[in-house]
Amino acid sequence: MNLTVARHDPYASLRIPNFRWFIVSLLTMNIATQLQAVVVAWQIYALTHDPLSLGLIGLAEAIPFIGFALPAGHVADRSRRLAIARIALAALLTCSVTLLVFTVRPGLVNPARVWPIYLVIFLSGIARSFLQPARTALSAEVVPRPLYPNAVTWRSSTWQLAAVLGPALGGLIYGFGTATAAYAVDVGLMLVALLSIARIDHVPKAPPPSDDSVLQSLASGVRFVRRQPVVLGALALDLFSVLFGGATALLPVFADQILHVGPKGLGVLRAAPAAGAVVMSLVLAHRPPLRRAGRTLFVSVACFGLSMIGFGLSRSFPLSLGLLVASGMVDTVSVVVRSTLLQVLTPDHLLGRVSSVNAIFIGSSNEIGAFESGVAAKLLGTVTSVVLGGMATLAVVVVTALRVPELRRLREIR
Repeated sequence: MNLTVARHDPYASLRIPNFRWFIVSLLTMNIATQLQAVVVAWQIYALTHDPLSLGLIGLAEAIPFIGFALPAGHVADRSRRLAIARIALAALLTCSVTLLVFTVRPGLVNPARVWPIYLVIFLSGIARSFLQPARTALSAEVVPRPLYPNAVTWRSSTWQLAAVLGPALGGLIYGFGTATAAYAVDVGLMLVALLSIARIDHVPKAPPPSDDSVLQSLASGVRFVRRQPVVLGALALDLFSVLFGGATALLPVFADQILHVGPKGLGVLRAAPAAGAVVMSLVLAHRPPLRRAGRTLFVSVACFGLSMIGFGLSRSFPLSLGLLVASGMVDTVSVVVRSTLLQVLTPDHLLGRVSSVNAIFIGSSNEIGAFESGVAAKLLGTVTSVVLGGMATLAVVVVTALRVPELRRLREIR
């Protein structure tokens, strides 16, 4: 008897035109935001020479992001997700144009007056809070459910590719040119992102009728996550590992005072984790789903913590670069496992609200982690704060493994 075994198609989701436009928009928008992050961080540090000011960048974006996340998820499940994504991208484009204006008219910001930059970052946090759940749910609408794991992997690899190109472009353009040139590229890329998502031709399914109030609707997303210990455990693991273990916000200090590589080196350092992530994403896209997803998740987060400890202790630029590449590789594994869990286990009508809960756990953890890193560096010193953060990540892995055995025993996600 002849048995036909279906071959794994690593490009299955990319064969769908709407998903391809989605990926183009995702890529260019994230290159723009990553480029912008490098330039803003170096500008503010050059003006203030204070590591706490770098942490305040993250706080300025995290406060509105967290505050609007749950309402944004409700809106994403009750309105057209494509329209929300377009409006949010238009708002982000406006923020990029404003930062460009600040450099064209340099009197608007100075060492004693950096609050206009923080205000723009605050407003971009509001736009991002509406964009993330709408865009996450939209990506699930434009591909068939069996292709969710493949689509998640390509989304992750696209984000990581942008995180390689964006910081590198930001550092090089700023280092060899000017902040004005860097922000002009930021504006151009954000415009391409908006035009690309405008090309998506998609008619969404009507949301199921509901008599729930807004508060009941918001609570349903939280309630769903609480009733899924595997999802809740994965979110908590990622949240605390990034919160304690991330050193990205302090990279300007490492580039300037410890490794002595300047803004060009900063761009390379910022790109290094994403370079490792791109490699790992391509590996995951070309192989079948993980068979022991839970154990792999815990091992990858533990390796992330170890790489952060090594980075904090390193005084060699090549070694620091290699450790950041390794951190990006292992972090990608946890991102793919968590994102696939969310899309596979969440009903379509709850995707926006559950994505907003995920945004509170994960989307804000980078910004809150940046603030925590800035405060810790101010109080303990830059190197000490990074090393202790990596050790805290290892402790989080142990506690989560003991408290959520279902996640530890998780096998293939279907």
